[in-house]
Amino acid sequence: MSVNKEVKRVTTNTIQKMKEAGEKIAMLTAYDFSFARIIDSAGIDIILVGDSASNVMAGHETTLPITLDQMIYHASSVIKAAHRCLVVVDLPFGSYQSNSEIALASAIRIMKETGAHAVKLEGGEEVLESIKKIVSAGIPVMGHLGLTPQSIYKFGTYAVRAKEEAEAEKLKKDVQLLQEAGCFAIVLEKIPAILAKEVTESLHIPTIGIGAGKYCDGQVLVMHDMLGINTEFHPKFLRQYLNIFEQATEAVGHYIKDVKSNDFPNESEQY
Repeated sequence: MSVNKEVKRVTTNTIQKMKEAGEKIAMLTAYDFSFARIIDSAGIDIILVGDSASNVMAGHETTLPITLDQMIYHASSVIKAAHRCLVVVDLPFGSYQSNSEIALASAIRIMKETGAHAVKLEGGEEVLESIKKIVSAGIPVMGHLGLTPQSIYKFGTYAVRAKEEAEAEKLKKDVQLLQEAGCFAIVLEKIPAILAKEVTESLHIPTIGIGAGKYCDGQVLVMHDMLGINTEFHPKFLRQYLNIFEQATEAVGHYIKDVKSNDFPNESEQY
């Protein structure tokens, strides 16, 4: 029997046991009650309330504009529907980078005001003090290395990271630092699969990949991408499981036609 099936509530401990048992971890983003209910009831292990809400919910070009208050709103909506999975919430840009005291205060707000189970933040050595401080307060932290979207203006591109030896060596050093600092898992975004394999095998905590190949302990996708709600995004790593945009557009068109032709509502649909 799988580790996932044995538990009533997925915790950080469950995730660790899944790695040890060689059982892959499935993670998806969600930002509202209705979709979180669908994803949780389908049996997902982890819901990430991602700062990608900035893109898919608010229409911003990057993840940078979303605020801590807005992340708390989205996380509060998700947690009401998540009866079984682990819920992790992104600390948004500006809520942890300046110093570890601000980072801890941001993490505490998320935990107290949303009921979520963990936070995620981007970066390696440069955010180590913040991670240590948050973990020491009893808050689980998920790390995030490789392509870190909050630093997109520094990178200047969404291209694959750590292809060069120097950046790969820094990433290998950073994963060890994050593990030592107490992270319970690390997201690896858009790095070569062979590097992700090496990193995953070097850690006792799980890795969750997005565009990092099949050797990670788990995978994450943005819900709007994998369900085909967002149709403009076609990276190599994305597998689209549905085309909601097309189906919903067709349904709305059908509704408009029925209203215009006076077919809706019909006799059986009125009082």
